[in-house]
Amino acid sequence: MCAQLSKCQLWMNIPDSLVEHARMHAKHRGHEAMHAEMVLILIATLVVAQLLLVQWKQRHPRSYNMVTLFQMWVVPLYFTVKLHWWRFLVIWIFFSAVTAFVTFRATRKPLVQTTPRLVYKWFLLIYKISYATGIVGYMAVMFTLFGLNLLFKIKPEDAMDFGISLLFYGLYYGVLERDFAEMCADYMASTIGFYSESGMPTKHLSDSVCAVCGQQIFVDVNEEGIIENTYRLSCNHVFHEFCIRGWCIVGKKQTCPYCKEKVDLKRMFSNPWERPHVMYGQLLDWLRYLVAWQPVIIGLVQGISYILGLE
Repeated sequence: MCAQLSKCQLWMNIPDSLVEHARMHAKHRGHEAMHAEMVLILIATLVVAQLLLVQWKQRHPRSYNMVTLFQMWVVPLYFTVKLHWWRFLVIWIFFSAVTAFVTFRATRKPLVQTTPRLVYKWFLLIYKISYATGIVGYMAVMFTLFGLNLLFKIKPEDAMDFGISLLFYGLYYGVLERDFAEMCADYMASTIGFYSESGMPTKHLSDSVCAVCGQQIFVDVNEEGIIENTYRLSCNHVFHEFCIRGWCIVGKKQTCPYCKEKVDLKRMFSNPWERPHVMYGQLLDWLRYLVAWQPVIIGLVQGISYILGLE
């Protein structure tokens, strides 16, 4: 069959892409039952994997979060090296080096007073950069789909590659930084002592202390401390505005750092221009499953198909 296609190509000058397409159809002709079996294996694997992941997350959230974070951090590195995406590799190494230093500072005991602010500043910076990068990438993709790239004499494939690359960078590092920030927030809060993931705090919170950073909220002229705006939650606990925003948005915590009462994010972000940040954070939480576990599930499906002799 392939030899006949080659002869026809010579006589009729058929493009190579069409010949390859015809060869693929000739190779897989009569395999409809096998393809249906592969689809059923894919669906069954997706359903079973989703159920197992949900149960794992509910029963052992700490181990689930740690393994998910490791997956998101390492899996793209494999494809980067394999496909020679050196630009992504350079950015990944820089991000990993700074994040490793920040994480190291966040897990030290006793905790240095300036560490919580350093942690939230770094991850808030990455959060804002990923947000801006994702927006620009999405706009570039939309402009290409509507043909607006032609106004700037940019080829459609170049414009689409640019948009998809920016969108990938924004979403990937946005998901990664939020998980690292959540882990650091848990370590710092448990070290400071005003927050306990399960049970009662180990310290009593004074009205003059911020439970997120452990520093004085109101500072006199001759005292050492941080002077900035404060924010009072509905439970009447007061925090540095930067700290509580970092705790809720960057650290993915939607409860009071002391009493665990639910935080009203709509009240906190009354400015309509700030609310998209909340929705963007929710989108990143949803995408973390695709980034971390989808490649593993697809690899598992391919392994099952290979063992069963399906192509």
